[in-house]
Amino acid sequence: MTSTELEPFTFDPYDYRFHDDPYPTYQRLRTEAPLYYNPDLNFWALSRHADVIAAFRDNVRLSSANGVSLDPAAWGPHAHRTMSFLAMDDPRHMRMRKLVYKGFTPRRVTELDSRIHELTLRHLEPALAGETFDWIEDFAGKLPMDVISELMGVPAPDRAEIRKLADLVVHREDGVLDVPPAAIDSSLRLIAYYSDMVTERRRTPTEDLTSALLDAEIDGDRLTDEEIIGFMFLMVVAGNETTTKLLGNALFWAARNPGEYAKVAADQELVPDWVEETLRYDTSSQIVARSAATDIEMHGASIPAGSKVLLLIGSANRDSEVFEDGDTFLIDRAAKGNLASFGAGVHFCLGAHLARLETTIALREFAARVRGYHLVEDGIERVHSTNVRGFAHLPITVEVR
Repeated sequence: MTSTELEPFTFDPYDYRFHDDPYPTYQRLRTEAPLYYNPDLNFWALSRHADVIAAFRDNVRLSSANGVSLDPAAWGPHAHRTMSFLAMDDPRHMRMRKLVYKGFTPRRVTELDSRIHELTLRHLEPALAGETFDWIEDFAGKLPMDVISELMGVPAPDRAEIRKLADLVVHREDGVLDVPPAAIDSSLRLIAYYSDMVTERRRTPTEDLTSALLDAEIDGDRLTDEEIIGFMFLMVVAGNETTTKLLGNALFWAARNPGEYAKVAADQELVPDWVEETLRYDTSSQIVARSAATDIEMHGASIPAGSKVLLLIGSANRDSEVFEDGDTFLIDRAAKGNLASFGAGVHFCLGAHLARLETTIALREFAARVRGYHLVEDGIERVHSTNVRGFAHLPITVEVR
């Protein structure tokens, strides 16, 4: 910690200036304060790739039981109500994960492939019919919501409102250091909506994921309604929002690096590489929290038991010790490294395959139809969140083939 005392600086995840470009701050953290402490917000932070990956895998000393959010109101033993098994430790976490897995199977996800293609073209083709459109509003905000909603059985007329509520859950106004009233209200409305859905599926089962979760059973053990509702909330907020932001970040950085987009426009087989490089270069899930279950000695300092510890995923994915020339966006990067974007260890993201599948299909269809495109700079608007990075609006002008 000596270097930070000589050249002090503040890492504040709520600061809008940090949201605009967090990467210079991350670099300073990795170099000067690999174990950083913010006394005002009372958190510790790990920024180096090796430390972040090790922390993900250390589910004994670093607990998930208080949740994954920096916000005080979302932190504590109640966090599982909206963050499901992300806010649980074993054996409770593993029990929940296994039961959810009975419904959310790889086969169920794989069977969505053709439907994702259909939904992609349903939104993409009308958008491309005009020379200029908002990539988020007209496409990237719709596709993941449709996919998640079809999985769970949310009727099409309700999806725009569900997406609006999910956006409000993650948005943070400048200077607000906790969950704002609008996010609390939106969370309660989402929970009420999914509660009604679960009640309806108990009365009239269907072929969707909600009914599958109600049927999930291992040796007589079943999910409670509260557990199912918590998982549905997690899916729409974490699963939907992060995929929307991933699609936005992919378009933004390929536009900022037109030579890179030219590669995928010429060869759509590179689209999976485009997805992976976006996950590395500017991942939508930037920060997750853990709590220290015991005193932890690191980098010459001690994290006291009970402390909040932030794992800086966005920083880990730019670490030069793992990613050569990590601050360069390079789609056909030879060495992919070990991405921290979906976590590691027992809490590895259950929806990672679905997120990659959706994004790959969507970007492949885009690249097959668009020779080149440009950002409409004065219309770009970022989402401001302590853990999710991406855009609320991303207007583009396209040159179709």
